Amino acid sequence: MKTAEENFASLGLTLPPPPKPLGVYKPCLVDGKYLYLSGHGTVQEDGTLIIGRVGKDMDMEAGKLAARQVGLAMLATIKANIGSLNKVKRVIKVLGMVNCSPEFERHPYVINGCSELFASVWGTENGIGVRSAVGFGSLPDNIPVEIEALFELE
Repeated sequence: MKTAEENFASLGLTLPPPPKPLGVYKPCLVDGKYLYLSGHGTVQEDGTLIIGRVGKDMDMEAGKLAARQVGLAMLATIKANIGSLNKVKRVIKVLGMVNCSPEFERHPYVINGCSELFASVWGTENGIGVRSAVGFGSLPDNIPVEIEALFELE
């Protein structure tokens, strides 16, 4: 059975730099056996953000890729703060927020971009937790997706 680090390596994806807080908060907090991640945005490898509103500036496929990019930023934060993806036992909860036009209704599809990434890293048993996927009228810096999550540590 492969480790989370081995699973991630097999995906051929690259982590962006771990995002720095844009306000007064911690991006990551460990409390006992739980790891809380604050809302993360669409940080790319070069440190820039994917920008735009789903249903207006981009379609849902681009939104799903943006959600995957948020997941990658979250993985970067995990590695930077606790050293290894292998220290995460399982995903407990994901809250996905989609910056979208009022008529857009496929929020769960967009957030699958992150959820599918987590399932690939930690497996379907431990990489899929409970989840909410909701639409918002705006998000910071006009990013298309913001996601926060709770994990259980080994």
